[in-house]
Formats: sequence, C-alpha cells, structure tokens
Amino acid sequence: MKVSIIGTTGYGGAELLRILYRHPEFEIQSIHSTKEDLPIWKEYPHLYDVLDEKLQSINSEKIAEQSDIVFLATPSGISGKLAADFANKDIKVIDLSGDLRLPPDTYLQWYKHEPVNEDLTVKAVYGLSEWYKEEIKRSSLIANPGCYPTSALLSLAPVVKENLIDPASIIIDAKSGVSGAGRSLSRNTSFSEANENFRAYKVNEHQHTPEIEKQLLLWNKEIKPITFTTHLLPITRGIMTTSYSQLLTAYTTHQLLELYKEIYNGHPFVRIRPENSFPSVKEVAGSNYCDIGLHADPRTGRLTIISVIDNLMKGAAGQAVQNANIMCGFNDETGLDFVPMYP
Repeated sequence: MKVSIIGTTGYGGAELLRILYRHPEFEIQSIHSTKEDLPIWKEYPHLYDVLDEKLQSINSEKIAEQSDIVFLATPSGISGKLAADFANKDIKVIDLSGDLRLPPDTYLQWYKHEPVNEDLTVKAVYGLSEWYKEEIKRSSLIANPGCYPTSALLSLAPVVKENLIDPASIIIDAKSGVSGAGRSLSRNTSFSEANENFRAYKVNEHQHTPEIEKQLLLWNKEIKPITFTTHLLPITRGIMTTSYSQLLTAYTTHQLLELYKEIYNGHPFVRIRPENSFPSVKEVAGSNYCDIGLHADPRTGRLTIISVIDNLMKGAAGQAVQNANIMCGFNDETGLDFVPMYP
C-alpha cells in the first residue's frame, strides 16, 4: 500500500515518517509541504542518511493517482480544504487536524476558521480506534481525534456508556507536553518560559472541549457540559488526563477495574493498570499505548481516572496509522508494536 503525507515538516508528520519507515505493509510514496524541493533531512537532521526524499508540492490529482492513502498533517484551517480536494478521488484520507471533527457552526465558534462543507463532516468517521472500528473499516475518510480527547474519552467511555456517573459532574484536568503546541514559535513554549514552569492555558476555551462533549453525548444523552482545563507541562511529549466524576451508586475500585478490563479486552493499545497502580507519561513515551488507572473513593463517592498517552503517537500519528491499518484490513498493531522509551 502506497501512502503520501502532506504537512511532513510538523511534529505529527515527522512521527508519521518514523512509523511508516518501518511499517511492513505501507510504503512512503511521497511527502509534501509548501517547502517543496527541500530534502526532508534539512528540516529534520535526525533523518539524514535514513530518508533521502525531497518535499514535493501539493497536487491532489497526482497524489490520488500514485497513492492508496494520504495523511493530512497540516494545521486546522488547511486540512479541511485539502480533504475537500480529495473527496471524489480514489484515495483514503486520514485528517489529523480538527477540521472534520465538528459540525460547521461549532467548528467556527471554537476554531475561528472557515468550516468545510457539512457534507464532508457528515461523511467523515471519527477515528477513535477502539470505539469505532467497524465504521472505520467501511470508511475512506477519517477525522483523527485530538490528543486531549483521545486520552479523556478512552478513560471516561466505560462509565459514561454504562451510566455509572452523574452526567453533570465531569471535570477533566489535563496536562500536555510542549510538542502539543507544534513547531511554531511562541513565547509561552520557548525554553525560558516553559522550563521549570507549569501554567494553565485556554481556560474553559480549549477547542477540544466540544469534541469531547460531542462524543460523550453520543454515548449518553444525559451528559451535561463538562469542565475542561488544560495545562502546559515542561516536558517535550506526553499527556496526563485526570478526570473526576460522582458515582451514582457505590462501586469499589476492583469492580470498576474489572469493567474496564472487560470492555478493553482485545484492544492491545489500552492498558488497564492493577488496583493502586497509576500511570505516568514516561511509561507510554514513543508508543501507541493509552494507560489507565482509577480509584473509587468510598469517602466522597467520587471516581478519579488517570489516563496517559504520548500526544504525538496515540494522540496523533500513532492513532492515524492504527486507523489506516483498520481501513486496510490489517491488525491494529501492525507497524506500531513499539516498546515505550524509558527513562
């Protein structure tokens, strides 16, 4: 299967190159950017003498003729337009941006970009791999989930779907490494501002809020608006999401862990931690795992769920390749069986 990547100079594109370089079923056919004719190693010197490909201009007709799959790793506001260009062509499209995840009016409100045509967003399947596998198999257009929503939704889905928590009680406290902001320069992500620092940002305004709410509502129509707060960690990669909710009935931690193990049985990238064991971001770095630990507090009746992912892997490129595997009939793990990097 031949694949093309558009937006190869961003961190998501670089991770796609790392994964696909060793993928046994996919071959990198072409890489694309506005910086055409530039060897990719000049953008990413770690690829010197590994990948000699030059960045090419973006020509949807040519890409569709030569490739089976195209990954759109461009920023929001750009990917949607590219997805529209590929809409009637014989090629599978996986969009890593937020352009296809929301209805046009909601997208405009939260992303402040011109939305794509609603016909395109309706056609796109939300690529949360563990929960929409059958839909992904049948689709040729995937809206890859955001990094924060992936971590939050995988950890909340079982108790939301089983109606075990107060639908108005969800609070999500999330922290991400600096790579989540991309390669563009900004003061808050510069070394002197981010190092030895910890800050909240986009308080009650983060664009992933409606994405999380939309999916929670699909699982449980009683869900109310969530409280979602994001923070910037002084690390390169990784997300830790701590979610709090009120249990409707008294459950033990053991009972809830058994529920999670049962639901995620057969899903190799979701690892449910044993009782009294909670994950940290280093334990999934460089991998496509989502590790989940939880505790039901008998004193307060509240449930605390801790979920960690690598924001560039399970939160972006890793899940995108997992979705490509599913679309093409391969095992989820194909080309993704990385042992996490530690320390």
